[in-house]
Amino acid sequence: MTKPLAQGKPAPSLLPKGVSVFERGWLSSNNILLVSPEASALIDSGYALHAPQTLELVDAALDGENLDVLVNTHLHSDHCGGNAALQDAYPGMSTFIPPGHSEYVRAWDPQALTYTPTGQNCPQFGFDAVLVPGTDIRLGGLQWQIHAAPGHDPHSVILFEPISRVLVSADALWERGFGVVFPELEGLDAFDAVGKTIDLIESLAPKAVIPGHGPVFTEVDQAIAFARQRLDSFVTDPAKHVRYAAKVLLNFKLLEVQRIAESRLIAWAQSTSYFPLILATHFPGMDFSGRVAELIQELVRSGAAVRDGAMVHNA
Repeated sequence: MTKPLAQGKPAPSLLPKGVSVFERGWLSSNNILLVSPEASALIDSGYALHAPQTLELVDAALDGENLDVLVNTHLHSDHCGGNAALQDAYPGMSTFIPPGHSEYVRAWDPQALTYTPTGQNCPQFGFDAVLVPGTDIRLGGLQWQIHAAPGHDPHSVILFEPISRVLVSADALWERGFGVVFPELEGLDAFDAVGKTIDLIESLAPKAVIPGHGPVFTEVDQAIAFARQRLDSFVTDPAKHVRYAAKVLLNFKLLEVQRIAESRLIAWAQSTSYFPLILATHFPGMDFSGRVAELIQELVRSGAAVRDGAMVHNA
């Protein structure tokens, strides 16, 4: 569901002139529109299911003007699933992506891009250039620094505007935490990278943060402290992170379909290679269906999902 900036959060005046945030929820990432007389740009395009809504939001905000640039902070499906629709709607638009997976986009390999392994949808899109960490990009008449932000995704970037001190943090920092550390699920050490990215954000000393999900926030020190506590808990108990990640993937599917038989949700998890991989790696010897059923029950207990007989639906 799309909603405006939450009440009680930073006033629009804290953001540079021409910067608007479409707060989208969890299935789609936030979209950031930057408009100036010289050009307009959009950062992140949401999930494919919400592409018509993304187009509607952008078109209404531009009021007949063109969209010149599309930027992706990283290539998870909830951040770039609307790319193809935007490229069709604005054929002259230039698309910038992080360099790490650019060859997979060029060849269009949904397996390597993780869309197939996670059971998520992302229509094929192209790109025109890559975002090189350590350089700047001009968006909405402002000069934004590009910083590498590995951890949640090894190839993610964050964008920082040093005059207003506004940070586009993607999933590297939320008001309450950060995104699933996907490399860890694949057996790669990445918690250290998360910590270094948090240190980088602290060194930038942003006054306002536009996260990948959730409202814009200014209590950055509190968010950093909470993120470090969460990271420490995952380092101390890696299985806690695995359970959290598995529930995020299940909940993402529930957000997409809204309502599904529990048996079908378990079958979906079995059919996506990510679930058998992470459960076999981190919980060897456990009954797969039983373990997924336990995770669904945890979602129900937390209030993220509701069970209605044999059906499960998003809360």
